[in-house]
This record gives sequence, C-alpha cells and structure tokens, in this order.
Amino acid sequence: MKKNKVSKNWINKQRRDIYVRKSQIDGYRARSAYKLIEINEKFKIFKNGMSIIDLGASPGSWSQYIARSVKSGRLVSIDIKKMETIDNIIQIKGDFTDLNFQKKIKGYFKSKVDVIVSDMAVNTTGIKDIDAIYTGELAMEAMSFSKNMLFEDGSFISKIFLGSSFNEIVALAKKIFREVKIYKPKSSRKESKESFIICKKLR
Repeated sequence: MKKNKVSKNWINKQRRDIYVRKSQIDGYRARSAYKLIEINEKFKIFKNGMSIIDLGASPGSWSQYIARSVKSGRLVSIDIKKMETIDNIIQIKGDFTDLNFQKKIKGYFKSKVDVIVSDMAVNTTGIKDIDAIYTGELAMEAMSFSKNMLFEDGSFISKIFLGSSFNEIVALAKKIFREVKIYKPKSSRKESKESFIICKKLR
C-alpha cells in the first residue's frame, strides 16, 4: 500500500508540474531541459558551431536542447542507459568513468572541445548524504576530464548536490577554472538539494 501511495503522490506531482507540461508541449524528453535552458540564458554558454560533450545524457533532453542551439557544431552524448536516437548527434552507450569510453569520446574530435556538460547522478539509495557524495565524485571526475579536453576559454557545467563534498568540488573547480559560479535554476524543484556549477576559462 505504501508503494502505491508513493506512486500516486509522484503522479499527482508530475501532473501539477508546469515544467513537465511544458516539456511535453516543446517536445523535450524530460523537464530537466529547462534547467539547462535557464543556465544558458543566464551564463550565455552555447553558440552555433561549437563542439560539445554531454555526460550522463539519458533520456536526452539536454542533448535535444544543445542540438537545437548549436546547429552546425558537433555533439557527442554518452550514458550507461540506451537513449532514443536524436538527429545529428553522436550517441555512445557506455560508462563515462571507464577510460576506454573516455578515449572513444576523444576520438570523435580532431582537437579539444568548447563545452562539456554533465547531468550525471548515481542511482539513488534514498540516503541523501551518500547520494551527494557519490554524485560529487562523478562531478569531480567529469571536471578532471574537462581539464584535459576543453579549449582554454571552454566551459564546464555539472550538477552537484549540497552535502559533505560540496566545498571540495568548488575548491577543485577554482583550481582548474578562473570563473566559478553556483546556480540553482527555478525549474529545479525546491525540495531538491541539487545545484549546478558553471565553470569558465581554464587556468
């Protein structure tokens, strides 16, 4: 019974969520598209012709928005889950933390890239502090990858959670990048501990 109650609450919450309804109208696969849209509107990240990597891309709403924004660029998306095809992007099914897949990603670009985005998160355990730590580790791994993969004036965006690893992530970002901002979009649910770190210009 408890599970059914939780399921009903989730369904009702989805029905009331304006971003869920908006995503259905605009043709995005998930409401998370609007988090990236808000980030881009505030920080002016994407331009036509850019080369971009989308880490933890499933179900594909970030890739959809990027593909619409960067029409003549190159976008490579990776996730451990299989995604439905999106036109004009390269999709990889695999684990980004595996060095072989990192090498595969690099192989799609002749040189470095303009932007790396990451919406990666672990499968939740329900224990928020543990989930924050594991997701934080993914963010730091993506950040270290970005250090070697971005052009000097490149940008890195990642989901992070408030928790014990938050300060460590921000400190690492400041060592790698000259500009570091933390931002919580309006489309991020109020009860969620997620924020996004927006980093620009390698040191």
